[in-house]
Amino acid sequence: MSAQFHSKAATYLEAIRADVPRYDELQDQAVAAIPFAPDRVLELGIGTGETTKRILAAHPDAQITGLDSSPEMVFRARELLEDVQLARMEDPLPDGPWDLVISVLSVHHLTDDQKQLLFRRVREQSKALVLGDVVKAEVQVASLEPEVDFPDSAEELAEWCGGKVAWTGDDLAVVAADYR
Repeated sequence: MSAQFHSKAATYLEAIRADVPRYDELQDQAVAAIPFAPDRVLELGIGTGETTKRILAAHPDAQITGLDSSPEMVFRARELLEDVQLARMEDPLPDGPWDLVISVLSVHHLTDDQKQLLFRRVREQSKALVLGDVVKAEVQVASLEPEVDFPDSAEELAEWCGGKVAWTGDDLAVVAADYR
């Protein structure tokens, strides 16, 4: 996915929808894959808060903490939530336990080793994990940059996180793991 709009909060939504035509469907499917009503949620790569808005619409009592590595995205997300932290997914996670860790269109920026390490850390601190992301496919719809985008197959992600593929569409997938 093109990195040129990842930190431009004002134009992010328009740009991501152009780059990922099924963006809204991916968001909806990720929220639909949440296995139970969560109280404490950690969102990795909160961006402008689009996933958070959908989680709160489905689970209005959820308390969400967001992480993002972009200062501009953190500033924008703080318009929606108080607890948004400037951090990378590679950094230690905020103290859990979490009912749910969710990430949409962020984990594909990690290498395979980084993904597997993240999934181990999440499993230690969370009851569930939901990923919605770009995956390897015969036809890649989303533009990818080899230096920053490292998609894997949906099946690999499911295996690494101990979950199941909940939805696929073109080069997108939702993977969900219930660790309870």
